[in-house]
Amino acid sequence: MTQILRAGLTASSAVAASSANLGPGFDSLGLALGLYDEIFVETTESGLQVDVEGQGAGQVPLDESHLVVRAINRGLAAAGLQVGGLKVTCRNVIPHSRGLGSSAAAVVGGLAVVNGLAVQVGSPELSRDELVQLSSEFEGHPDNAAAAVLGGAVVSWTVSESTGERSDGGHACPARYGAAQLDLHPDIRLFPAIPENRSSTAETRAVLPTQVPHTDARFNLSRAAMLVVALTQRPDLLLEATEDRLHQPQRAPSMPASAEYLAALRRLKIPAVLSGAGPAVIALTNGTDLPEQALEFGAAKGFAITEMSVGHGVRWSPGIA
Repeated sequence: MTQILRAGLTASSAVAASSANLGPGFDSLGLALGLYDEIFVETTESGLQVDVEGQGAGQVPLDESHLVVRAINRGLAAAGLQVGGLKVTCRNVIPHSRGLGSSAAAVVGGLAVVNGLAVQVGSPELSRDELVQLSSEFEGHPDNAAAAVLGGAVVSWTVSESTGERSDGGHACPARYGAAQLDLHPDIRLFPAIPENRSSTAETRAVLPTQVPHTDARFNLSRAAMLVVALTQRPDLLLEATEDRLHQPQRAPSMPASAEYLAALRRLKIPAVLSGAGPAVIALTNGTDLPEQALEFGAAKGFAITEMSVGHGVRWSPGIA
């Protein structure tokens, strides 16, 4: 039974950026970063008003096709709620199309803000497992979504594949996803390097081969397993554990500055990987600063480099502070 929310209810959510893959963990490993988009909603009698501040302002749609609005509508349906109208304000600081999980943040934040409305009318909140599932359905893979929902470092997986699409575009039986949070070693420090140029995840996925050699698959399996150990117990293993053969070499020609900076960092024995599909790069150090040489080379290549904390899981609240 659907419950119609009265006008005048407000809620907010805050959701972190994320870095997926971390080298060998393609579509399965992710890490939340301490950079947060905020979403504010108010129920109204009718209509839709969308305001965007910061990243994406003037570039993203302001109608029902906006990703946050789509996620809110999906969350309302999952929670058995309905609204007459909505006012949605997005305050974005996560750079778009850089490999920092901006789309996952939009989806997770939109789903989570529904919980801030639900608690005001005695409706059950969507659990974090449900948030992982619903947001991963949007994304098509769970790595960024799970990191944004749970925070910290995560391992995520596809439990079962989708059975295909219905004639209306929906999935007859959507894929099922799971995720677990890792206990990230406290000595690990994070240094994202963010360029001005952008890339399309769809385009960078298109360059990946449909089949890979058995030796490369075996190599990445060993490195992904090692990376879990490095992230949780042995950060001294990070350099070797972040080696990859399945996606970074294939993406390098489409982002030469990122590939060159990544190679330079690794020559300096700094564990570094593409952040998601790029073009951002992220270095993970074992308690040390980035050397001046690394900072200067990155700046010369057009990267803005800063240290970031580990991000927390998505938060929501009734009302707007």
